[in-house]
Amino acid sequence: MDWQALWLSVRLATIVAAILLVISLPLAHWLTYSQRRWKFLIESIVSLPLVLPPTVLGFYLLLALGSQSPIGRWWTSVTGHPLAFTFESLVVASVFYSLPFAVQPIAAAFAQVDGTLHEASSTLGASALRTFARVTLPLSIEGIVVGLVLSFAHTIGEFGVVLMVGGNLPGVTRTVSISIYEHVQALEYRQANATALLLLAFSFTVLLSVYALRRRPWAAAPLA
Repeated sequence: MDWQALWLSVRLATIVAAILLVISLPLAHWLTYSQRRWKFLIESIVSLPLVLPPTVLGFYLLLALGSQSPIGRWWTSVTGHPLAFTFESLVVASVFYSLPFAVQPIAAAFAQVDGTLHEASSTLGASALRTFARVTLPLSIEGIVVGLVLSFAHTIGEFGVVLMVGGNLPGVTRTVSISIYEHVQALEYRQANATALLLLAFSFTVLLSVYALRRRPWAAAPLA
């Protein structure tokens, strides 16, 4: 068992889930309640990682984070080292790749909140922010938890995107999925099987938790 890779994956997934919580709450709220005609464009961009091959997304992220890109040059000037093939690049790539897994369950939960409650809160003089904090959030906690769990689990199992952006540097960018791939390449099937069984048990436990929380089969989208 590659405990170093496992710990790195858990640390990555925790950081990504926390970042996605901050990003997804306002984004999901806007997607749910905005009346903008071009909202479908943002919805399509958010959902793109669900259908885009991970290697394609990883390739373009690698170009965006590379040393020749504006972001890469800025990062090098600030930190003194390139952004690509670092743990930080894994965080950036994972945030993009797991974004729909956080946004969609939260947006679905927001959409289920009775609109008359918002109207009542506004009538009583509450601001939009107070209504969101005192009405929308408490009634949507189920979807928020599901979004957090799914984004964490999805990040744990990433392979193509993190391999493209971070490579395979032990202790730096080698995640648990890449570790399994390395064991298979080296014909070390016993070690690969031990790690794969752990991920299988983890994934099954996540699904059990999500469906038990929602109490409605097949309602925890997106799962693809």
